[in-house]
Amino acid sequence: MTTPVARQRAATGEPPPPAWLLTALVNDGQPRFPGLDVCTPASPAVAREFAVSVLGDWASPECSYDAQLIVSELVTNAMRHAGGLVGLRLVRSDRQVACAVSDSSVAAPILTEQDCFAETGRGLHLVQALSVCWGWFRLNDHGKTVWAVLDTSG
Repeated sequence: MTTPVARQRAATGEPPPPAWLLTALVNDGQPRFPGLDVCTPASPAVAREFAVSVLGDWASPECSYDAQLIVSELVTNAMRHAGGLVGLRLVRSDRQVACAVSDSSVAAPILTEQDCFAETGRGLHLVQALSVCWGWFRLNDHGKTVWAVLDTSG
């Protein structure tokens, strides 16, 4: 039996999220958000503080710093492009940690061509540079989750 996420990924040709991450994030096709839900202009800062408090015991200082940057970028993008409530979930496996941000928009994140003079548009490039892998999946018709995986050793 394939999950809605697996069917969507097969149709688009994009790689799926790691199985451990998908299992932690989705239960019977419904999202679970026991992490942090935010919806204010201060949300990126609150998300960074949450990441610092959680990752202190899970990862190296380098990984924690990279995760703070990734969380900040993903939450900022969700607030800017979807608005409303944004869910942040930090999940770990034996050697990796994932940052997953969910929002109400079903629109795919777009990795735009970098413009060295633009003031915006670098967030997903930063996520791509700092993570082992990253991607996204739809939550049925209720939004999407953008995720990034980092090695805990830094």
